[in-house]
Amino acid sequence: MAAINADPEVMRWIRDGSVRDEQQTRGGIQAWESEWESQGFGLFAVEIRSTGELAGFTGLSVPNFLPEVLPAVEVGWRLGRSHWGQGLATEAAAAAVRFGFEDRGLERIVSIAQVGNEASERIMTKLGMRPVSETVNPTGGRPVRVFELSSDQYVTTTR
Repeated sequence: MAAINADPEVMRWIRDGSVRDEQQTRGGIQAWESEWESQGFGLFAVEIRSTGELAGFTGLSVPNFLPEVLPAVEVGWRLGRSHWGQGLATEAAAAAVRFGFEDRGLERIVSIAQVGNEASERIMTKLGMRPVSETVNPTGGRPVRVFELSSDQYVTTTR
C-alpha cells in the first residue's frame, strides 16, 4: 500500500495531491482498522485472485473531511496504476456498496470525487450513483462533486 500511496499519479486526485510515505500509510491503515471496530464497516484490501498481489483498497468510511455531507457513509477506492482500466475498481466498489446496503442496512451511500476526476465519476455512475452537489474539500482546497445512492435506488437498480 505504501508503494501505491507514493505514486504521484495515484495520489493526484486525493485531497491536495500529496504522496504518502510508509509511516503515513501505516497510520492510515491503523485508522481504517479502528473504523471497522467503531463503525462495523471499513476498507477492504483488493487483491488479484490469481497472484495474491495487492491491487489497492475499496470500502466504506465516514467522510469526516467533508462535514457538510454528514451524516454519511462514503464508498471509495484506490488502486495501483498497473491495475487501472481493468474494471477492478468498479467490481470492488460494487461489492462494497452491496455490503453497505445488504449487510449493514445503510440508507444512503455517497462518493466524493474531485471535479475533473472523470475516471472516478464513471465508476460512480456505473454504481448507479447520481451527482447531488458540488463543494470544496476543506482539507485540500479543491472542488469536489458529491454523488449519492439511496437504498431504495439500489434495490430498484439491482432487481
